Amino acid sequence: MTPDDIARQMTGILTTSDSDRTEAYLPSPMVQNHASFLHRQADGSLICAWFGGSLEGKSDISIYASVLVAGQNAWGAPQRLSSDPDHSEQNPVLFQAPDGRLLLFHTSQPSGNQDECRIRMSEISVDAEDPTRLRATEGRYLDLPRGSFVRAPVAIRADGTWLLPIFRCIPRPGQKWNGSHDTAAIGISEDGGATWRLEELSQSIGCVHMSPVALGDTTMAAFFRRRQADFVYRTESHDAGRTWSAPAPTDLPNNNSSIAAIALDDGRVAIICNPVNAAASLDRRTSLYDELGEEDDRPEADPTGGCAPIWGVPRAPVTVCISSDGGLTFPQRIQIEDGPGTCLSNDSTDGRNKEMSYPWLLADQDGSLHIAYTYHRRAIKYVRLAPGWDRTGNGD
Repeated sequence: MTPDDIARQMTGILTTSDSDRTEAYLPSPMVQNHASFLHRQADGSLICAWFGGSLEGKSDISIYASVLVAGQNAWGAPQRLSSDPDHSEQNPVLFQAPDGRLLLFHTSQPSGNQDECRIRMSEISVDAEDPTRLRATEGRYLDLPRGSFVRAPVAIRADGTWLLPIFRCIPRPGQKWNGSHDTAAIGISEDGGATWRLEELSQSIGCVHMSPVALGDTTMAAFFRRRQADFVYRTESHDAGRTWSAPAPTDLPNNNSSIAAIALDDGRVAIICNPVNAAASLDRRTSLYDELGEEDDRPEADPTGGCAPIWGVPRAPVTVCISSDGGLTFPQRIQIEDGPGTCLSNDSTDGRNKEMSYPWLLADQDGSLHIAYTYHRRAIKYVRLAPGWDRTGNGD
């Protein structure tokens, strides 16, 4: 589809192609829509949040959200939940706190300078008369170092401590950020999000978008996107996230694009991602923000002491990958959608971008699976798979 074709589909109306699959393109007033996140409310309604604007890194990028009320056949009108004219606001994450607050975490950065990013937290409320309407407080920045980024929600330890998965965009003096020294970390709050401290994960250069899952009472595994575009990496903890092993590769390829992991009710791990890597394609670009058109004479960051990040590997197909051994291997892979995946440009108006990326997933209590992902950077696409979705796929 062309960008105009996609725009005409962005009605939010659910369509059913067969008895097992329902789809919709979420409504948005913006020409670029990316980095969706799904949250299920207690009443069964879904909230999908994402960022939208003209181009990732531009200051008109803000957080948007839409609500699918349980039993309805269309997503509600899009609503803008953030508004900072001087920063690009990205990567929304929703979290239901134990005290009932619905919290929104998102990033806030000047232009393409991810090493200057801060994390903002605000509170979301749902209109009592119209459940499709959301409101966000102005919120505040977390007391964490600049260069901190989020993509996955808070996990709560048995002692009540909040664990916020973070990746650090480490600056190089006099050089532009390009991901060469990014590392993994965890934001720790012992007072319900009022104050935070940072704990670094050792030996994690290149490991970002940490996505943790619980495997038992005190056992956790976490999975990473890789700047080197080689494989999804895995770490594990046997003390409820207090300490972690050195990240190591799984058998899942990764293209330096986002992943999301969840634990299914039966103990299996499901990761949704684009299971391709740099070995499968020669497509390359200089960096994520190489077309912002802003004056910046600084050189790209020198990878010495870090890693050589790879950008531009195609972002498709969207695939759900299932593990029965705690995320060590993923023999079952269920393809949701395929396409060229071309991402040598972030532009969503000229048709060059064909990516299907940054997927998120939720397993529902009835056995269905909810999925959202970027479609050519023009739209957020939603897919619901009926119960029994995991009885398909193969071991390729």
